[in-house]
Amino acid sequence: MTTTDIALLVLEDGTVFKGHAWGARGRTLGEIVFSTGMTGYQETLTDPSYHRQIVVMTAPHIGNTGVNDEDPESSRIWVAGFVVRDAARRASNWRARRELEDELVAQDIVGIADVDTRAITRHIRERGAMRAGIFSGDALPVGCAVPGGRGRGIPRAHRVGVARHERAGAGRRGIDG
Repeated sequence: MTTTDIALLVLEDGTVFKGHAWGARGRTLGEIVFSTGMTGYQETLTDPSYHRQIVVMTAPHIGNTGVNDEDPESSRIWVAGFVVRDAARRASNWRARRELEDELVAQDIVGIADVDTRAITRHIRERGAMRAGIFSGDALPVGCAVPGGRGRGIPRAHRVGVARHERAGAGRRGIDG
């Protein structure tokens, strides 16, 4: 993970998930919610009921069907931010007109990938509704993007790192509690 790729999902209760920037870089804030749909990410993104919310997708692979002009619920993306476990490298569907990440960038939607979305969902379900933020690029807190720094500037009790996940092999725990 290079310093420009680092992204943080920070929950109101202080829990922090470290992943990779995906979509636009920057900062976004909103209420964190989850979607358990196995399909229909384009419909979720363009549904006005998700306005000002950061949506966590529990389906493991998002973006493989790209973006088309037939499935949106409205003419724009309404979510404040987007959280996925595995972002598709490229669309693989005959109806795709654009890559999902390109659409997120075009509509200035900050996202994060390579985080354990099921752990985040369990956390939200157990702890209740809360606010959250996604930070990447120039919006990262000072010290967290230090190469080899392994999350300096993030309280140890709340760190969730990629290296730990890869070593464990079964998913990131790192949730406070």
